[in-house]
Amino acid sequence: MRKNNILSFAAAAALLWSCSMEEVPYGFYSGDNFYKTEADAESALMYAYNALNYLEYLRGIWYVGDIPTDDMYPKSDEPGDIHMLENWTVNSNTELTHYYYKYCYIGINRANAVIERIGNSSLQEEVRKRVVGEALFLRAWNYFNLVRTFGICPLSVKPISSLEQTTSPLAKDINEIYQLIIKDLKEAEEMLSANKVFGRADKAAAQALLSKVYLTLASSVDYGAAGYRNLSIDPEETYALAAQYARKVVNDYPSLYGFDDDLRHIYDVNAPDGPEHIFIMSTDRSGTHEGMYTKIPLQFLPNNSSVPIFIKYSDGTLQRGNGNGWGVFLINDDFVENSYLPTDKRRTELIHRTIYDQNGVEVTPSPVRGYYTSKYVDPDFIGERTSARPYLIRYSDIALVLAEAAGPGEGYPLVNHIRSRAGITELTPGMDKASFRKAVINERKLELAFEGNRLFDLRRTASVTSTVQEAASLSEDEAAFYPIPQREVDLNPNVPSSNNNAK
Repeated sequence: MRKNNILSFAAAAALLWSCSMEEVPYGFYSGDNFYKTEADAESALMYAYNALNYLEYLRGIWYVGDIPTDDMYPKSDEPGDIHMLENWTVNSNTELTHYYYKYCYIGINRANAVIERIGNSSLQEEVRKRVVGEALFLRAWNYFNLVRTFGICPLSVKPISSLEQTTSPLAKDINEIYQLIIKDLKEAEEMLSANKVFGRADKAAAQALLSKVYLTLASSVDYGAAGYRNLSIDPEETYALAAQYARKVVNDYPSLYGFDDDLRHIYDVNAPDGPEHIFIMSTDRSGTHEGMYTKIPLQFLPNNSSVPIFIKYSDGTLQRGNGNGWGVFLINDDFVENSYLPTDKRRTELIHRTIYDQNGVEVTPSPVRGYYTSKYVDPDFIGERTSARPYLIRYSDIALVLAEAAGPGEGYPLVNHIRSRAGITELTPGMDKASFRKAVINERKLELAFEGNRLFDLRRTASVTSTVQEAASLSEDEAAFYPIPQREVDLNPNVPSSNNNAK
């Protein structure tokens, strides 16, 4: 586990309190010696992107997005707080949610530094707009993750450089956070061009995230989700805004983004610039330390005593994978067997329960503990180093945002294209808007499984407790948000000790 070299609000407060105030806090750039050249600006921006790669934040995609839901669970002997997420017993002292919270703010602070200092620099306008636009996207990305996970949280739009700045005020309500996210993304959209670069955000990424933000707002109000009931927004008008931005992504960049009709190719680690990938993390097995490369496959793949495993596909081809997997993330049997049609390629090609040797012979006795996914496999791994990456925003995700937001007329062809790619029949025709939207949410469950979206779809539709067995004893209000970590509460007097965002 790498130690962070920049400060969260809590860590900043602790370090600054115990150190000489004359020292420049470790992890902060000085405006006197940085941000002078385009290379400086790029370095600062990469520093902001790098926050996504911290282990606790990267793995939080699944810890937060999937483990508490009906699609995944951790192996029984996995140590630590992961079982608190699985069993819905998270509290303010749960370490995994504290790490997630902390690294969101690390990303925000780094983005704030770029926005302020590059935004006020004398760099060439084209460079300045591009760098600041990407930083605005990153700030919005981190706040969107925070507000969906914790609800009302502190707002900071200035880089931290003193003790006083580590105690940012709590947003007055959820809407204030969303308005900042929307403002940032609209500014990013204006500053950025459609320029697909592996690991970077562009205009399409800003529009895609805006569509997800508006869909979250619209559906949360529509379904009466906790924290959103008192928002003064019209859900249908907000669905229309979600559709407006999703439509731009789906229709405006056919040479850059689109459906990949080869389902397995979407998850080919050697094709991160495929048409589906709107925003994908920049990591590669050639990196020198974790964060530059990932160990994601080890989380999903079974252990075969370090002997490489092989996954067999329906056409008989074999895919090599790490044989020293930890098998932490397992897929619920019921999710596989009761959610997918038996012929759905998203089940037959991407979910497995057996492994093979290099000759295609099934390994027996099998070390596999349960179903696992092949969405995260690098056949060219180097030891534990892989190029497997989380899929942060996919084209199919935004096509489903458009379908849900716009309704049956525009939505049927999009959903049916995704189902056809999976080799299954089209949706039942003639559904009304409400029924169609529920069908699209179910399609998201199948298409985006194990990609970190599931919990947020359940929360925005107020269906956590009716879907997840482990959460059945809770109310939807109790399941709506996790508490802000106690360590942050202790160091920020603006955060109440009994923070409850479900209002």
